[in-house]
Amino acid sequence: MITRRGLLKMIGGGIASMAALGGYAFAFEPLARLNVTRYKLTPPGWTPGLKLRVVALADIHACEPWMPVSRIESICRQANNLGGDITVLLGDYAAGMNYVTRYVHSSEWAKALGTLTAPLGVHAVMGNHDWWEDRTAQKNGGPTFGHKALHAAGVNVYSNRAIRLEKDGFGFWIAGLEDQLAFKPGNKWQRKRMRGLDDLDGTLAQVSDGDPVILLAHEPDIFPRVPSRVALTLSGHTHGGQVRFLGYAPVVPSRFGDRYAYGHMVEDDRSLIVSGGLGCSLAPIRFGMPPEIVVVDLG
Repeated sequence: MITRRGLLKMIGGGIASMAALGGYAFAFEPLARLNVTRYKLTPPGWTPGLKLRVVALADIHACEPWMPVSRIESICRQANNLGGDITVLLGDYAAGMNYVTRYVHSSEWAKALGTLTAPLGVHAVMGNHDWWEDRTAQKNGGPTFGHKALHAAGVNVYSNRAIRLEKDGFGFWIAGLEDQLAFKPGNKWQRKRMRGLDDLDGTLAQVSDGDPVILLAHEPDIFPRVPSRVALTLSGHTHGGQVRFLGYAPVVPSRFGDRYAYGHMVEDDRSLIVSGGLGCSLAPIRFGMPPEIVVVDLG
């Protein structure tokens, strides 16, 4: 039989455990942890002899106290030390939530991201929050403040564009989509539902030879439409669910649920890697899904 004292101890222990878990989810995992998650693959059709290391950063969500400029600079220093041939930024640089003490201006976070270096350059796409938090872009159809700030910082920004690069005499393509959820309901661009500016077919039509293609797409929901012509699709947006138990996220911002929530997925010999991201959206909570820099070794 449980005594009154025993019951009070159990309740007290439960409250203490909940407080500890809450403190971890709010204060430790989002702020104090940073993983480097590595993948190694040779997609079908990849050029023999082409060895390429891609360093990917996603979902920074700059704001104080959760992602101040000093932390972005620290993340960039670590990314620069990972030996990448190319660095890619997968969107959502704007805050994405209201639980902040200060919003970090686009000129500030872009300047920090401008410290990223790689032999084959730094290449970026925009995310939904970069569009949603820019009232001018919502009204006029873009470009966003983020487009302008990253361009001013020397970062290559893609809006349905593809360019060819070379390493050791081997060619490959970087293709970047504009955001798939750019416009919120209620503006003149889309009255009833969210609408994107992505143009997958038009972007891939710019690829003029048989060299492999790496596609940058903020939301992974585009993946079922991506042809086998694309060697690898890199996405963010989901934050891995932000809260993850035993490999499963109960809430994922995707119409496919947990299908494209996180990690390396292969469907019909097509590869998708979804980053767990760096910052937080909606609420400053991470549990079982620490912030991460992604490193992909191809070939």
